[in-house]
Amino acid sequence: MNHTIPARSAVEAADAWNLSGLYPSAEAWEAGLSALASLQPGVEALKARLADSPGDFLAALSSYADYLRLDERLAYYADLRQTEDEGNSESRGRYARYVGVASAGQAAWAWLTPAIQALPQAFLEACIADKAFADYAVFLKKLLRFKPHILSEKEEKLLALQAETNHIAQETFGILTNVDLDFGKVRTPEGLMPLSQSTYSSFMHNRDREVRRKAYMKFYGEFEAHKTTLASLYAGSVKLDKYQAQVRGYGSAREQALFPDDVPAAVYDNLVGTINDNLPALHEYYDLRARALGLDELRHYDVYVPLVDQKESRHSYEEAVDIVSASLAPLGQDYVATLRAGLLGGWVDRYENKGKRSGAFSAGSFSGEPYILLNYKDDVVKDIFTMAHEGGHSMHSWHSVRSNPFMCYSYTIFEAEVASTFNEQLVFKYLYDHAASDEERISLLANRVDDTLATLFRQTMFAEFEAVTHTMAEAGEALTVDSLRAAYRQLLEKYFGPRMKLEAVSDLEGLRIPHFYNAFYVYKYSTGISASIALSERVLHGGAAERDAYFAFLKSGGSRFPIEALKVAGVDMSSPEPVRMACARFADDVRTLRKLLKL
Repeated sequence: MNHTIPARSAVEAADAWNLSGLYPSAEAWEAGLSALASLQPGVEALKARLADSPGDFLAALSSYADYLRLDERLAYYADLRQTEDEGNSESRGRYARYVGVASAGQAAWAWLTPAIQALPQAFLEACIADKAFADYAVFLKKLLRFKPHILSEKEEKLLALQAETNHIAQETFGILTNVDLDFGKVRTPEGLMPLSQSTYSSFMHNRDREVRRKAYMKFYGEFEAHKTTLASLYAGSVKLDKYQAQVRGYGSAREQALFPDDVPAAVYDNLVGTINDNLPALHEYYDLRARALGLDELRHYDVYVPLVDQKESRHSYEEAVDIVSASLAPLGQDYVATLRAGLLGGWVDRYENKGKRSGAFSAGSFSGEPYILLNYKDDVVKDIFTMAHEGGHSMHSWHSVRSNPFMCYSYTIFEAEVASTFNEQLVFKYLYDHAASDEERISLLANRVDDTLATLFRQTMFAEFEAVTHTMAEAGEALTVDSLRAAYRQLLEKYFGPRMKLEAVSDLEGLRIPHFYNAFYVYKYSTGISASIALSERVLHGGAAERDAYFAFLKSGGSRFPIEALKVAGVDMSSPEPVRMACARFADDVRTLRKLLKL
């Protein structure tokens, strides 16, 4: 590949996604936006007839589903066009116009949910049992679960008016950390290099320990200068979680967060408890890391640098597709053929261009294809894993769309990370089995250990911190900069173990994690990788029945709650066993890595 970054206009059509499945042209999208706006004036008229008869109720639901499907289609096209080049004023203007029309639509339909919840229970139960309502039965059942937590119309209106101010703490945190904080520059053998939120990880991967140390201390020094403000912002976010749970009648903020997915608190507690039981394996890895790096004392800035130099290898995009296809062969010819056709035939925006959004994502909607944004680089092996990861999301969406009506096709975040990391497990096995040398195997295994640590252990530590801080607030304890730092330091000491020498500023990490402003979310990463490890082992060592069970999970979409959907696949996340299995695999990887490194 050319190492220059092209303008979007220079990108070859074969390297870009084909969004014609959503709209064949910008003009067609404009017509769709006009159609969405034209539907809004007629929405209010449906309200008066909602309870007149099952037929009128069904007509209202059908109108709502048609409206949402059009809205989703418009949103995906506008957003994907914007991600191609975020500096393109035409794309930004298109998305802004969509938001304006969509916001008016949300207001027009705002009456529907409380109106449905106010309908007589017997009427709703009869409708749900009626085959005519088959496309809406799951939607209605899930909606009615929230009925005990819905307030009066006046109270709901007051809460709705708070929606904009509810985001102030999170938005201010983002502005402070991404815009206002000035991290300066770090002197390296190559000269002065800028330090920022984006470049910090690159410094932590630098093989020069002194460069890592200087970057770490400078980075956290800036957070220390704003520690009281950061603590106040996070405390405000926790207090808001507490308030919202109280006014809606939940027992705790965590109970409210878990309720939409019908996840028992025991799942959360099993995760934290099982990880705590298996911390000796994590401590063994940190001991191995210190030995591999030749360090008498491991520091916080030593935990991200690669254990071994990465051997240079190159794989073209098409070669990466070949590797992914071969890796996923255990899932059968149909799965591989569908994904391969998508990766090569219009699902993917492949390479970096000027203004393109960084990173990668899958965007699966009910209309069009399950599109994938990549910034593929032929000299980065992890990009092959990223391709498989996003392909897993897209195939999950592909199966969900074809197996469910619109109103219940969308699966939860709890389930989403399973299909993606499942594919990564298979890619690792293929590459490891076909490695040409121990050097290559060491590199692959070291990367898997670090990825598992980041997803399984570290996200659980974050989840444990969220549980601690919310429990403190709900018990009436003050959330101050000192109490928050003390709580986080205890977790750092517990998770990193005896080989780690923490700095005085290390506990400031707890005040810089953006995910904490979306409380009780990060545990899903840990449960997701645990489920994917268990399921990949089932499929790899099973037969047609195990593979079919996995496909039943992919096809369930939003028709089941996530715990039940995963049980269909053959893994019970209400039990600690999948997490135990993931920890056992991690421990085995560490032992194998130690043996290969001869340490």
